[in-house]
Amino acid sequence: MSIIFDEKHNTVHLTNGHISYIMQLMDGKYLLHRYFGSALRSWNNTGVPRPAKRSYTTEYGDSQIYFDALPWEYPTRGRGDYRLPAMTVAGAVGAPISELIFCSWRVLDKKPESIVLPMTFTGTGKSETLVVECTDEVSGAELTLYYTIFDGVDIIARQQRIVNTGSTPIHITNLQSVSLSVPAGDYDLLTLYGCHAQEANISRVPLHQGVQSIGSSYGSSSPRHQPFWALLNPNTTEISGQVYGCLLLYSGNFAAAVEQDSFGAVRAQMGLGDSSFCWMLEPGETFETPEALLTYSSQGLNGMSHNFHNVLRNHLLPTRWRGVPRPILLNSWEAMYYEVSLSKIEIQARLAKELGIELFVLDDGWFRKGNDSRSSMGNWECNVSKLPGGIEAVADLVHGMGLQFGLWFEPEAISRDSQLFRTHPDWILQLPQVSPREGRHEYLLDLGRDEVCDYLLQVLHRYLGTGKIDYIKWDMNRPMTDAASNALSPEHQAEVPHRYILGLYTILRQITAAYPHVLFEGCSSGGARLDAGMLAYFAQNWTSDNTDAKERAAIQSGFSLIYPPEVLGAHVSIIPNHQTGRITPLDTRFDVARLFNLGYELDLTRCTDEEREAIARQIETAKFDRDWLQKGIFYRHPVIRPGDRMWSMVSADQNRCIAVIFRTLYDPLGEQAVFRFCGLNPTRNYRDMETGAVYGGDELMALGLTLPPRKQDFTTQCIFIQAE
Repeated sequence: MSIIFDEKHNTVHLTNGHISYIMQLMDGKYLLHRYFGSALRSWNNTGVPRPAKRSYTTEYGDSQIYFDALPWEYPTRGRGDYRLPAMTVAGAVGAPISELIFCSWRVLDKKPESIVLPMTFTGTGKSETLVVECTDEVSGAELTLYYTIFDGVDIIARQQRIVNTGSTPIHITNLQSVSLSVPAGDYDLLTLYGCHAQEANISRVPLHQGVQSIGSSYGSSSPRHQPFWALLNPNTTEISGQVYGCLLLYSGNFAAAVEQDSFGAVRAQMGLGDSSFCWMLEPGETFETPEALLTYSSQGLNGMSHNFHNVLRNHLLPTRWRGVPRPILLNSWEAMYYEVSLSKIEIQARLAKELGIELFVLDDGWFRKGNDSRSSMGNWECNVSKLPGGIEAVADLVHGMGLQFGLWFEPEAISRDSQLFRTHPDWILQLPQVSPREGRHEYLLDLGRDEVCDYLLQVLHRYLGTGKIDYIKWDMNRPMTDAASNALSPEHQAEVPHRYILGLYTILRQITAAYPHVLFEGCSSGGARLDAGMLAYFAQNWTSDNTDAKERAAIQSGFSLIYPPEVLGAHVSIIPNHQTGRITPLDTRFDVARLFNLGYELDLTRCTDEEREAIARQIETAKFDRDWLQKGIFYRHPVIRPGDRMWSMVSADQNRCIAVIFRTLYDPLGEQAVFRFCGLNPTRNYRDMETGAVYGGDELMALGLTLPPRKQDFTTQCIFIQAE
């Protein structure tokens, strides 16, 4: 791991022996991007396009160099580059024109931290950070670019900080966390899109001339699009080919765009800068962008995923939960919905304990005055007519059975029918003189206000301070509307969405630091705010409200492109499934969940004796494997038929592997499927633990195993092999 300055070529080269990232100074003042990819020993001006005469553009001096053709490291607008800018600011002049001039660069042996935003972290000597100081000669702002390279992780972390050094405000309308120049060529653009109950669908389309963009204006990262993109060669597969990937550590509105110019060169960006974003930076103030994680892999989409899994596991997740198996839980929602009672809890908890479940989670309904979503949000007082003795009594009951106890909250929302709203109607996001829009019978609290954050912290401390809560499910069930604040002047109103997220991060940072042994799980109508920013505080996230095995196989495959399996909540639920009505075998429901964050979400009293016996066996199996699964390497495998899924998890020492093959529909023409393993040691032999047959690791990866025919829809097959 090193950052090397080359005075001969005016370059800086970041490398860790696996990847290289190279920038070059032109004329000592303009910063250009030269290379990102597999590690190089050195760079000697190779791969630089030759200047050629162009018309209808602006030249640089007497040369045939045109700003509209240069691979800018952090491009601006208004000075001859007509492609996507990474920064758009307006200073005293009022025109949104900038020109960044290089001032200096230096190296830090410790990664910078942020007190307002989630960021990756490293131990001493495990990373180096390049700091590049620039000035905008038009607005007078100073911009600092940060590039961190990690030891043993094929990731470049990017972040920027802008300071207003002038005497008048600066208006920021666009500040991207990453801008990457990619050589001209043919590429596919891969993104994840979706909606409630059908998150993380894979979109892969050829890149074309012009701009292709995604983003969110929901106030959260949203199910519409993940804050992620990948650029890949058209022939790239799960197991081979080149991939550039980018992931934003942010939970609010974002914008991402990829532009291919008329000559085939590509610029890819992601950060703050949706159509409504504006930030007024007063003299002397600093603004930070969210961190972006940039990766390169020559080993296909699995290689990209492994890079993201590595950095999220080891450099982002809460320290207490890194590499630690999560408890197997039973969530009360599909068993009780809002109609909770002590007697129901007692029955479910007793059965859960008998089956080997370790954590009982009481979902929504415990504080409601009725049995629906129309009231009480924001009060957070237990309804003792439902639960005599309150939450402490429930916790004592559950703990008395030898289970951990978890509780559901939706802290960010407030009902009109609540004491909090009657006391503080000005605490919600709302426009003056306009009736606020309800969503799920709720408004959103204005988390940009300190007094609102303080109130929510007091509520959480009141419950967590008892020491009787082991787990919190933090939900958020509506998008943002009426993004205006009673506490801000008109010129700052466009800042409300970002201020909201900063307030949310403040609460999460303080409450998770105060209770590090409490397991926090994020939720937002399922996966509506499953993003890397939230994973800095929450060790896991509810992946989707859709628990149907077929749908979950697709959803979990999509999310696995970015997130390690242990952070994705995957629950076995009842049939017919409550979301789709589909009937799938119990074994299938378990197999689809077993490599992920396993839990159960069903009414155990409706299960037959045979089903409960099967669940007990599933839980015993899961406990036996979970230690090595937690640290394992996850692979997605190519499939023959659309809708099928093939996964495997290989232990970090390559001694064990579990393969899961999910088949959607019976098809006699497609029953010659072969499963080829990945990630095994080619020099070792492996025993199939069911059949006793022994195969070479190279044989299993090159030829694979022919799968037996299955004459039933929605079935799974698991293969467990172990090194001899």
